[in-house]
This record gives sequence, C-alpha cells and structure tokens, in this order.
Amino acid sequence: MLLFSFVLACGVVLAYALYGLLGWATLAIVVVAICVALLLLRAIQVAAPWDRAVVLRLGKLRSLEGPGVFAIVPVIDTIPYWIDTRVITASFKAEKTLTKDTVPVGVDAVLFWKVVDPEKAALAVADYTSAIQWAAQTAMRDVIGKTLLSEMLEGRDKLGELLQKIIDDRTEPWGVNVISVEVKDVLIPTGLQDAMSMQAQAERERQARVILGDSERQVAAKFGEAAQTYASDPIALHLRAMNMLYEGLKQNATIVIVPSTAVDSMQLGGIAGISALAKEVGKDGAGREPAQAERPSHA
Repeated sequence: MLLFSFVLACGVVLAYALYGLLGWATLAIVVVAICVALLLLRAIQVAAPWDRAVVLRLGKLRSLEGPGVFAIVPVIDTIPYWIDTRVITASFKAEKTLTKDTVPVGVDAVLFWKVVDPEKAALAVADYTSAIQWAAQTAMRDVIGKTLLSEMLEGRDKLGELLQKIIDDRTEPWGVNVISVEVKDVLIPTGLQDAMSMQAQAERERQARVILGDSERQVAAKFGEAAQTYASDPIALHLRAMNMLYEGLKQNATIVIVPSTAVDSMQLGGIAGISALAKEVGKDGAGREPAQAERPSHA
C-alpha cells in the first residue's frame, strides 16, 4: 500500500508539472499511474514466517516463495496455495465401530501433523487437509477392528503409536508428517460399563476374602505354636494368664470375673494376693478406681 501510494503520488505530481490541473493529458497520466500502482500492488507479496507460497507461471510450477518479501509477474504468475508449515491439530473420531471381540465402541483422538514438503502438499493431492482427516478416520476403524476391547482400554499409548505409524505411511506421499496421535477417550455402551463395574467389584471382594482367609490361617498357625509352647511349659501359661488379668484390670478398672481354677493356679485366692495385685494396679493407673477380682463360689 505504501508503494501504491508512492507511485500514485508521483503520477499526480508529473501530470501537474506537465499539463497543470486540467486537461485530458493530466487525466491520462493519473490513470496510467493508478494502473501501474495496482500492478505493483499485485506484484509485491509478503509471506509470513510459517507460510510458503506456491507460485505458478502459466500453469507450471515456478517456485516456492517465502518467508518475507518476494515478487511475481501479475497476470502471468499466480499463487493458488499458501501452505502453512506449522504444527496443526485435528480432532477425529470413530463411532459405533466393532472391536475384534464384537463390542461397539466410539473412540475420540487428536492428530498432530505438519507439512514438510509444500510442493507435494500443493500438487500431489487436491485438498491435503481433508485427505488427512479421512485417512485418520479410516485408519482408526481398521485398527479398532483388529484390537480387543481390553487391549484398547489398557494400552491407549500403543493404540496411538500404531495409528501414528499407519497414518504417517498414508500421508507421506503428500508431503505431510504425522507427529503423534493422542487417544482422548474410548466410549463403550452403558450396559457394558455396568457389567464391567460389577466384575471389578466382584474381583475386589474375592481378593478381600482371600486375604482374610490367609490372615486367619496365619493366626491359627501362630495360636497352634503358642498352644504347643504352653502345653510343654506350665509356668509360661501361668505368667500369660497373670499378664492378661493385669492388663484387663489396668485398662478397664472394673471387676473381673475369672474361673476359680485360674485364681488357684495364680495363687490369688487369698486376701493378701488380691490386695497385692490391687495395690500394684493402683500404682500404674493413678487416679483410676481400684480394681477388684472376685472369686466365684462353686455351685
């Protein structure tokens, strides 16, 4: 536009200098200056850093221009395509496509690609953007038909890598490089979602029961080992019984009823023994109510 204004101003100044303000000659010079300015406006082109201009001269490829300023010959040269060489994202999906185990699924994905050869992108395919979109969708349907649902849910990264390789092979002749394919979501029927949820819940319950049974088995084994120890060592059993009675009195500070045989074996039947035990408990649990041990009478 600056060049257009400069040429037009030069034409007006020239006409005024030669013929003044009036006259056909002045008008003709101004018209010629406008035409020349328009031709220069068409001839001077500017390409952005990410753009490449495909220049055709009389129907044949002349060159790829850009970035920056370049010139063409108006009418003879044309620019049918401006190719964007930046990374482009495109979302595509496949709806109600059967997997290898005949489950209808819908998959949403994002494609990252860029043009690496603008000449091929302009001449080898009519509309490379639409072609890439259709190539991505057909490739996804093919991959879904060869994949099990479980593999698809567990290995989205592998699915994306496989799609990226297939689509890149198809788009390479068009001068397009597929950088990556990211699988956003895998949609399955609602009924199948409920069934899978119930299956997962049942599996967790089974694992919990197995863990509980294993724990009980281990506890029972330890109890068996303890019983063998106490059977061969009555003194250990006597000390264990006294410790249990002591802990119960210390924590609860209540009356504990124990069998008379246990009291006899622990020698707590006398008043002196009970008093000694209560006194010891009182020392450990200051501020608590004194504990008592009663010996039930035999029927």
